[in-house]
Amino acid sequence: MPVSSPHQLTLGVGLDDDAQFENFFTSSDNQQLVDCLQLPGGERYLYLWGHGSPGLSHLLQAACHTVTADGGTAIYLPLADKQLFGAQILQGVETLSLVCIDDIDAMAADEEWEAALFTAFNTIRDSRTRLLIAGKMAPQHLAINLPDLHSRLQSGLILQLKALNDDDKLQALQLRARKRGFDMPAAVGEYILLRAERSFSALMLILDELDRTTLQQQRKLTVPLVKSTLGW
Repeated sequence: MPVSSPHQLTLGVGLDDDAQFENFFTSSDNQQLVDCLQLPGGERYLYLWGHGSPGLSHLLQAACHTVTADGGTAIYLPLADKQLFGAQILQGVETLSLVCIDDIDAMAADEEWEAALFTAFNTIRDSRTRLLIAGKMAPQHLAINLPDLHSRLQSGLILQLKALNDDDKLQALQLRARKRGFDMPAAVGEYILLRAERSFSALMLILDELDRTTLQQQRKLTVPLVKSTLGW
């Protein structure tokens, strides 16, 4: 579940305060997707997918932050945690400015959720609400039992979030470090990429640990400090 924040949205679903567009490194492969999300008056329904990329959750929450900062109303629903709020949470979402549904894969073959989302989809379509849905696979490959819902999910603009290459990951690490108030020299980032698990979520956990160390010890980030902190 995302970290609770003071910025509670309609229906009580919280956001991670760090999930902002300015904290997201956008590679050239993903520029169109990020531009579409931020375009005022853009596509009313977007389906975003990527092979397990945690960037999808970041982008959906960033879109919610943007809408609420502008005075609108939004909701972020990570369906991987759907047992915490239930399908009835979709009732009345057509009154919101933005509805973001994450982890759509987790809803597959769940009759209650499929029926609730189909109903919500139809009411949203007749409103001014914008709908963003994200999943690990393209909508045509989802194991959805309700044929009309399967068709609806394929009816919008479908965009893939591409994985970052090593150069992109280095720049992303440096960006996130700067946002936390410390610098990551290229040599340090390259050393981390050589030794660490390459998934971006794992790299962010390492960044969390290094952030704590530099703050506690009031030291600049160096390869020796990385070695001592991570036991490498």
